[in-house]
Amino acid sequence: MMYQSEQFTLRRLDGDIAELCFDLQGESVNKFDQASVASLTAALDALEAEQGIRGLLLTSGKSVFIVGADITEFLQLFGASKEEIKAFSGVNNANFNRIAALPYPTAVAINGFAMGGGMEISLACDFRIMSTAAKIGLPETKLGILPGWGGTTRLPRLIGVDEAVTWIATGADQRADAALKAGAVDAVAEPGALRDVALATLQNAIDGKLDYLERRARKNGPLPLNDIEAMMSFFTIKAMVGQQAGKNYPAPIKVVDVIEAARSMSLEDALAVEADAFAELASTPVATALVGVFLSDQLLGKKAKGWEKQADKPVEHAAVLGAGIMGGGIAYQSAYKGTPIKMKDINQAGLDLGLSEANKLLSKRVARGRMSPEEMGNVLNSIDPTLTYAGFDAVDIVVEAVVENEKVKGIVLAETEDHITEDTILASNTSTISITRLAQNLKRPENFCGMHFFNPVHAMPLVEVIRGEKTSDRAVARTVAYANKMGKKAVVVKDCPGFLVNRVLFPYFGGFNLLIRDGADFTAIDKVMERWGWPMGPAYLMDVVGIDTGVHAAKVMAEGFPDRMAPDFKSATEMMFELERFGQKNGKGFYEYVPDKKGKPKKTLNADVYAMFGDSAGPRQEFAREEIEMRMMLPMAIELARCLEEGIVDSPAEADLAMLYGVGFPPFRGGIFRWMDTIGLAAIAEASEKYAPLGKAYELTERMQAMLANGETYYAYK
Repeated sequence: MMYQSEQFTLRRLDGDIAELCFDLQGESVNKFDQASVASLTAALDALEAEQGIRGLLLTSGKSVFIVGADITEFLQLFGASKEEIKAFSGVNNANFNRIAALPYPTAVAINGFAMGGGMEISLACDFRIMSTAAKIGLPETKLGILPGWGGTTRLPRLIGVDEAVTWIATGADQRADAALKAGAVDAVAEPGALRDVALATLQNAIDGKLDYLERRARKNGPLPLNDIEAMMSFFTIKAMVGQQAGKNYPAPIKVVDVIEAARSMSLEDALAVEADAFAELASTPVATALVGVFLSDQLLGKKAKGWEKQADKPVEHAAVLGAGIMGGGIAYQSAYKGTPIKMKDINQAGLDLGLSEANKLLSKRVARGRMSPEEMGNVLNSIDPTLTYAGFDAVDIVVEAVVENEKVKGIVLAETEDHITEDTILASNTSTISITRLAQNLKRPENFCGMHFFNPVHAMPLVEVIRGEKTSDRAVARTVAYANKMGKKAVVVKDCPGFLVNRVLFPYFGGFNLLIRDGADFTAIDKVMERWGWPMGPAYLMDVVGIDTGVHAAKVMAEGFPDRMAPDFKSATEMMFELERFGQKNGKGFYEYVPDKKGKPKKTLNADVYAMFGDSAGPRQEFAREEIEMRMMLPMAIELARCLEEGIVDSPAEADLAMLYGVGFPPFRGGIFRWMDTIGLAAIAEASEKYAPLGKAYELTERMQAMLANGETYYAYK
């Protein structure tokens, strides 16, 4: 053994080949933390001191190759100077450069995921052999940064500018066949043959049958583009990337800038340009936010797995009550992810609608080549439509998804309880109705909880698992386990009107109605909030949700929190409801909708709608962008703070992700708590004082005032 640590081992193989194996002890995956980087440096010291080595094989001792850098260590970069950031990333850059400059050929056997730094160390090698089961990629732009260990320099010199920009700017994973076609890897092998193929490739290079020096020259030199080619290529690429990324995500366009600036440089100079850009991006609020989202998502997944481990049994058979759009979506998602499901309705027309919804979603997957017709048939066969409770005594969980009416739900739940075992978990897909109240007429309230999906079920990641006063841990654990199995992000919250997401969303709609009352143009509000980062403005969102649904939920909120959610005027939203303008569902709401060529509803504005507001809208006046933003966001932020203080949600991280995954809060802002931390509670307090006359929804809580006085932030929340 030439070198051994808790991260790397270096040993000599037959034929004077050295094998450098990354096997991070105590971890399920390999990642570059500072200890691993230091160990790699030491291993390379030992390698360079060894006499007679003719080639290097880089391998992994895990089922994955290397997942990249240890993102938790990025936290120390926030607030650091650019020089400190460059020093942080520079150590491993030096390691990769040493591998690239070894006086003999190098090959890497990529046996699993090679992401970020895992791909970059592979790019530093002369030959890349990839398993058919592996994937490679540079996902750094998803974190608001760019590859900082040579990715923007070596990849375009290997596969060309256009392909490299697409890979890096999108951050997408690449399968072995796509990587081979692009020229990012040199060969693809079945997992069992990977090592032999890699060793054979390395031996061919040692024997002079493969020219590794020519490959190095290509990676170390300028890009093969003349000035005219470069001008045309980068002009087109910048336009494409800028349009796709948008102004709120600077990393993708910075990738293009770096590749362009370094196109005629040597490797050393190009890496310096990359290092400057990495340090610049790592200093931005967007990087802080997106890295925060990544780490919060890991926390959320860890907590969900913890609940799943507590489950007394796996969910092998499920049932859904109500076969409408929601019920059909739940049935589809369950069956698609491998859990057979009974779908019950009171009439055949309902079952037909639910099956049609599932069939439509599956057909799209087949049309896009993501599923075979046979696989589609198997999924559909996993959905068992029924008009009776036959077989309900064999299911592990039942999700009620009937009409959002407390009386109807109560009757259906009580009836269902008589047809399931004492062990079965019963859950309601209610969006607003108290789980504690719904449990009052149940014989086994400890087996009952909320399981709130968001529409459309297949597309929205979030599921709120709501604990009522009598809900047991067993019920929560099995429900979270089912959500995990369905591929959803489960957040466990306590029962209250609107639970977490809707409780926080409706003060936002309240701010919208107040702005219209005071004379704001709803289209201007939409434009401002969309530029702020929301996928759609509040008027458009209400149309998509359904104005009738929104008015019903607003009444629940007003009853639950009359001091701040019961308006003292008739809102524009209520006027739309009274005029039976329900939004997209009936073609008219704040906007009007006509099908486009693909049959999707196209938003149009009918100027007559302004007159329909009546006394709900004051004389038209313009509002500054900043005022619209703060009047919309402040009540939302304060309500989320109340939820945290009341223990409705356990942590700022879970609260922020619930809003990201549930209603599309802009990821580049990191969540509501992250946004408040970024602009500072002093700014929040100043806005609160300014808009206090608008009502209690705009007043800081006592806890927020104390945090301000103590200089606290939410991501140091105790």
